[in-house]
Amino acid sequence: MRIVLVVLSGVLFAFGTGLHPVFVLTWLAPLPLLWAVPRMGGRAAFAAATLAWLAGQARMASYFKGVLEMPVPAIVGILVLPALVFGGLAVAYRRLVVADRPLIASAVFAAGWTTMEYVFSLTLPHGAWWSIAYSQADVGPVVQFVSVTGIWGVTFLLMGVPAAVATLRPRAVGTGAALLALVLGFGTIRTATASAPHGETVALLATEHPNDEIDVASPEGRRLLAGYIAQARTIDAAAIVLPEKTFVADDRTLPLLSGPLSRLAVERHAAVVAGLIHKSGGKSSNSAIVYPADGGRPAEYVKHHLIPGLEEEFTPGTSRVSVPGRPRWGVIICKDLDFPGLVRGYRSDGAAALLAPAWDFHSDAWLHGRMALVRGVESGLAVARNARAGDLTISDPYGRVQATRSTDHPGFVTVSAQVPYRAVSTLYARLGDWFAWLCIAFLITTAIAVPLTRKRRPGSHAATPAEKAEAPLRPRT
Repeated sequence: MRIVLVVLSGVLFAFGTGLHPVFVLTWLAPLPLLWAVPRMGGRAAFAAATLAWLAGQARMASYFKGVLEMPVPAIVGILVLPALVFGGLAVAYRRLVVADRPLIASAVFAAGWTTMEYVFSLTLPHGAWWSIAYSQADVGPVVQFVSVTGIWGVTFLLMGVPAAVATLRPRAVGTGAALLALVLGFGTIRTATASAPHGETVALLATEHPNDEIDVASPEGRRLLAGYIAQARTIDAAAIVLPEKTFVADDRTLPLLSGPLSRLAVERHAAVVAGLIHKSGGKSSNSAIVYPADGGRPAEYVKHHLIPGLEEEFTPGTSRVSVPGRPRWGVIICKDLDFPGLVRGYRSDGAAALLAPAWDFHSDAWLHGRMALVRGVESGLAVARNARAGDLTISDPYGRVQATRSTDHPGFVTVSAQVPYRAVSTLYARLGDWFAWLCIAFLITTAIAVPLTRKRRPGSHAATPAEKAEAPLRPRT
């Protein structure tokens, strides 16, 4: 029976996390395992939890290897290390439940996993890319919670609520249910009282073409540019955003791109944001050049966070850039949206929306697009993200998708929607990762102050392993 429960958790994790998670299954995945581990020995609990997590994440190996081209040691690390942490947290959970501390057990399990995700976001080159919280990106009432805690609060809920229910103790179950109800109530009220976006129209324009960059001076590059300009002339918007790395240009050929796009911007009275590989001074950068609507001097944003292995030839940027004359529109590129701190920086600059050229890999289009949406909810910003081999998506500061369409269509694809004049105030934008640090402080305090086993009364005998396994089933006296 216990083996069946462990396998069930592995299956639920496989479909409740990853590139296309089923959000309900994310909540259910820990339940079978956490019900079973207090009825096992410590080593068995560790092995069961480790294997359940590994089984749930095994499908990601082909994505890491085949799409992101990660080296095998890195893939092993990103799969095995969290599995070991998950196993260790299951052992701590088991001991605390056996010691009749169900509330602390649930909180330690949730805080431990949240802490691991936060540490990964600080130490790995992928930022906050790796989190189970994104599985709830389309669940409006839940995703509103990130405006308070960042994704860390949602992660805590996804692990803490099932952990509380799995104890079968009324106090723990009631506390978990009350916490979830409070969060859902907050999210429901926040979305119900949110006004519709009112501002200026932003348009995203893209087309599918082979997964290589096209030199703007080549015949193919000239045809592609002419196609973009022809399509853009049919768009009525205050800004038009093209995808990441649409063209390749150096200092000699850049005027072939800048001249036509500058004229287009003036003609359409719209800022034009174009993603390109810019080669200058012996260096290459993944850039987005902004051509102002008034024909003024273009601004160039250089991508800060480069994909390891795939973008090693590029020099990273360090500066934030706004659309000239439109300080409320920040410019950002694809993976930079995986880093909450950079987005909060734009929010502190006064940005109300982010214009984001991007490039996905089709299979990860939903997930990576929803990460950007969640960044917007965290800091109260609208996000207009234009992804080659992905989705064109415009979301408002509450995470409501205003327009979306896949690039998996012949010819050019465009979407447009209004983005607000002003950002929405959020606690997370002001205080940052306070909840993650609270989890760390809680773990340290608990490790110092709370024993993992119940103290025996004088004269009592030491509990046998069988008695310990049955302890959760007996009422506390």
